[in-house]
Amino acid sequence: MTELDLSGLKCPLPVLRTRKALHAMQPGSLLRVVCTDPLAGIDVPNLIRETGDILEDQRQENAAISFVIRKAGPPA
Repeated sequence: MTELDLSGLKCPLPVLRTRKALHAMQPGSLLRVVCTDPLAGIDVPNLIRETGDILEDQRQENAAISFVIRKAGPPA
């Protein structure tokens, strides 16, 4: 699983960096993203819906929000 720690970054940077990381990944790979900007709790799931990738898990612990995203394969 690839880890992407975006703690301390303000939107739109978490979404832009998450998009870039997902673009570079192979289908089926997992990406764990950690953000501290509360807007990321809305923006990252919206990004995942736009890209067609899969949100496997989303958790909030204290000020950090973590996402586990599975890179989707090419459309059939």
